[in-house]
Amino acid sequence: MTNPTPTTVAAAPPPAHSFGIDVGGSGVKGGVVDLSTGALIGERVRVDTPQPATPDAVAKVAAQIVTEFGWQGPVGVTLPSVVTGGVARTAANIDKSWIGTDAAALFSDALGGLPATVLNDADAAGLAEDRYGAGRDAKGVVVLLTFGTGIGSAVLHNGILLPNTEFGHLEVHGKEAEHRAAASVREDKDLSWKHWAKEVSHVLETFEDLLWPDLFIAGGGISGKSEKWIPLLKNRTPVVPATLRNTAGIVGAAMAAAGLGGL
Repeated sequence: MTNPTPTTVAAAPPPAHSFGIDVGGSGVKGGVVDLSTGALIGERVRVDTPQPATPDAVAKVAAQIVTEFGWQGPVGVTLPSVVTGGVARTAANIDKSWIGTDAAALFSDALGGLPATVLNDADAAGLAEDRYGAGRDAKGVVVLLTFGTGIGSAVLHNGILLPNTEFGHLEVHGKEAEHRAAASVREDKDLSWKHWAKEVSHVLETFEDLLWPDLFIAGGGISGKSEKWIPLLKNRTPVVPATLRNTAGIVGAAMAAAGLGGL
C-alpha cells in the first residue's frame, strides 16, 4: 500500500486593505490603508485625545473612529508606550493608568470583538517608512529615530521589526541621548542648527557604533526642516528624512494588524 501524497495548504494572501489607529498626546487618528501602496483610502479621521487619556476613554475614541468607517476587520493601534504581549508597560503623554493594561484586549472589547494588535508608536512609524517611505529601497538594518520632545526609535532588519527599542534613553557622553539631541533641546536652549546637528551627530555615532545600521531615517516634526541640519551631520551612516510624516503611525498600525513586519 502506497502512502498518500501529502497535501500542502497555501498560505492565505495578505489582505488588500487594513485599518490603523495612531494614539498621540493631542490627537487620535485613524483610517483605512491600501497595503499595496501604503496610502490612505479616503481621508483620515482625527479626534482630540481625551483628557485624562485613560485606557477606557481612549478605547472609546478608537471605537468611535472605527465605527465611522464601518470597518469590520482587524485593527492596529499605536500607543506612546512600550508594548509587550499586547500589554502597555510604560506611558508617555497618556495617563499612567495605562501601565500594566492589556491594551490589545481593551481595544478588542471596545471594538465589539474585532482583533486588535497594539504596538509602540515609533515602531509603527518605522514599519511604515521602511516599507513605503524613506527606507523602501534600503536593505539590511534601518533605524528610524523620531526627534521630538524625546527621541523615539525603531530598528528593522530587511523589513522585520525588533520591537520596543528605547535608544533615546541610551547614555551618550554622560547624558541620555534625548536630553542631548531631542528637538525640544534645540528649542529650549535656542541652539543654532549647527550646534544642534553636532549633538545629533554624537548620538548617531554612538548608535552606529553599537548597531552598524545601513540607514538612519529622521522622523518627527523637525524632519520637515531636514535641509537645515541633515547636511551638517558628521556621522558615517546615511541619514534621510522621513517621508510619510503624519500618516506613518496609521500606516504602521495597519501593517501590524495585517501581520506585516514580523509582529
